[in-house]
Amino acid sequence: MPARAFRLAVLAALAALLWLALPVCADDIEVANARLTATDEGYALDADFEFNLNPRLEDALAKGVPLFFVIEFEAERPRWYWWNERVVQKTLQIRLSYNALTRQYRVSSGGALSQNFGSLIEAQRAVARVRDWLVLERAQVKPDETFLIALRMRLDLSQMPKPFQVSAITNRDWVLASDWQRWRFTPPEKPGR
Repeated sequence: MPARAFRLAVLAALAALLWLALPVCADDIEVANARLTATDEGYALDADFEFNLNPRLEDALAKGVPLFFVIEFEAERPRWYWWNERVVQKTLQIRLSYNALTRQYRVSSGGALSQNFGSLIEAQRAVARVRDWLVLERAQVKPDETFLIALRMRLDLSQMPKPFQVSAITNRDWVLASDWQRWRFTPPEKPGR
């Protein structure tokens, strides 16, 4: 019996070491500013993120590999008697690519809107800035009802070509994400712009 306990202890120690060795989401993106503003349709998110691409990501981008960023938004209604009720869960995908022929960076948001930039810094600013993204519709909101809001941005590795996905498993350079920023939001009684 002691030999079995020893094997279990060794397995547990190895499992703990493997868990510690896994790449952890880097805090390379920071949510600098986020707020909800009232619109005619409901509440829109205005957010600013801060991040820098590391040399490996810049090199992949320069070689024609597009980078996909995902902004995730969640709104929950707190309940004391049960788990919180998830009211909204939305994602916004932003694609950053480089065209070597025109020497321009292209930022595409939501599939329809695209904009070209002459430098990577300008393109990064466009990726890092979200304006007027409708996240809560008027019908989902009651006056003086509190919501728990969560927001984050990350590089979506599932959209990358397969060889890069495999490399991302073992290399921390491919992990670019923010922590969830959480805050409470109570809509005013009479929303105004």
